Amino acid sequence: MNPITNFEDISYLNEGNPRQKRAYEVLSNNRILESLWEFDPILVGTIPINIDIENSDLDVICYVKDHVQFEQHIVERFGNMVGFKIRKNSKIVPPAVVASFKIDGFDIEIFGQNIPTKKQLAYRHMVIEYKLINKYGEG
Repeated sequence: MNPITNFEDISYLNEGNPRQKRAYEVLSNNRILESLWEFDPILVGTIPINIDIENSDLDVICYVKDHVQFEQHIVERFGNMVGFKIRKNSKIVPPAVVASFKIDGFDIEIFGQNIPTKKQLAYRHMVIEYKLINKYGEG
């Protein structure tokens, strides 16, 4: 796989391992990120950087200024998905809305917080991890 320079464009997944290609297919075919465009979605976690395990999910972070509007949007778009759940997490600052469901063999988690996506901890952690893996290897 070529080095990833833009995690906002998931096309890099289509050049990756079989699981990454399948993730690309599921996200694209179901228009997951496309349906969240207004919230600046970014796929984060272990699958994008090829360190996932068998039960790793697809984590999508979103920049949410209005939690009520975001929650309504999520319920309208994904509420009929298998295992759909949505909750508010007030234990973190700022609070977040978290939705989860299953689609085409993947667990999906959508996390919305009032922080620009590239400044959220999940994104920053993934980018740092990716740089460390590229510099020092997986070990």
